[in-house]
Amino acid sequence: MPDRVKRPPLWLTLAILGLILVLGLATGVFWDDLQRTALDPKIPFQTYHPPKAPDYASESAWYLLPTDPVHAPAGAVDVFFLSPTTYDGGEQWNAPIDDRRGDKLFRRVMAPNYAGPFVRVGRLYAPRYRQASLYSELTLREDAQEARRFAYGDVAEAFRFYLQRQNQGRPFILVGVEQGGLLADRLLAEQVAPDPAVRARLVAAYLIRTIIPADNPPIPPCAMRAEAHCLAAWMTLRADEFPRAQTLLDRALVWGPHGELVGLNGRKTLCFNPLLGATTDAPASARLNLGSANATGLEWDARPAFLPRQVSAQCVDGVLRISAPKSGAFSRQGSWADRKKVPGYNLFYADVEADALARVAALTGRAAGAQP
Repeated sequence: MPDRVKRPPLWLTLAILGLILVLGLATGVFWDDLQRTALDPKIPFQTYHPPKAPDYASESAWYLLPTDPVHAPAGAVDVFFLSPTTYDGGEQWNAPIDDRRGDKLFRRVMAPNYAGPFVRVGRLYAPRYRQASLYSELTLREDAQEARRFAYGDVAEAFRFYLQRQNQGRPFILVGVEQGGLLADRLLAEQVAPDPAVRARLVAAYLIRTIIPADNPPIPPCAMRAEAHCLAAWMTLRADEFPRAQTLLDRALVWGPHGELVGLNGRKTLCFNPLLGATTDAPASARLNLGSANATGLEWDARPAFLPRQVSAQCVDGVLRISAPKSGAFSRQGSWADRKKVPGYNLFYADVEADALARVAALTGRAAGAQP
């Protein structure tokens, strides 16, 4: 008979199993760190050569433009939209404007869910810009702060071009989501608030999933729905995520007086409640939720199916605390990096749309449900 295969000693088998278990636990514990490290460009920003600057006179420098920007109907309103992060990082601190994966993510996820609520409000302008990578938002390194400051240069140039060449004196809404919201905050401070003519045309600014200090906002916070020339800014956390709210605030960066990024250092933050249309700590029950939507993958400007009464909301310590959505359509999907970005759904889709229409009506006298 052939020799029987000798089995390894029991102690060796247990040792190997123990090593596998330890490695598995270590990978789980340090998974976030490993993923962040993979996205690190590993080059100092001071020696970094950024991608080519966009030329806003070219259509290719814009995600979205109206089909007829010159012959707009009387009473038309514009919407200037700044996208959230679509670029992970790894090779660059700042994204090339022709990054294909980022473009696909914008058109499949970000535009339908976050620009979509404004399709029936006004004519959309969305510039491409060399946005700071997702990695820059996951670290407090000075290099990452430089990348975020650098992104503002493109946004400032795009907004100047829009005002001078595209706006034609029309009322406009400024919308920024996440990184786009932080950049929009600085636009308000530097290009909107100081210019009376521009400020008079601002319907409202929506800074979504954005932390803004409450002590010195560039324009007054929105106090009620039938009001124009005001700022609606909020950062959202679900009730089960809320224990980390203080950590979120401690790590947040906001603009300092000289265009630098600084910590909050205990300052209170603005919190607008989309269910109430006001910057307030009052609670809002789920019955006020006009409609949440998961518009990911829909054709651009297609009307998504609304699911009303999905979440309640209340501002607590400057952060909008929401209940868990009732539908499974509103759960995080995708890779580790995708789950760190803005969600692929909008829990306040119909609420923001109605709010914007009401503010347009307050400024222009146009009926709140009228098409632009």
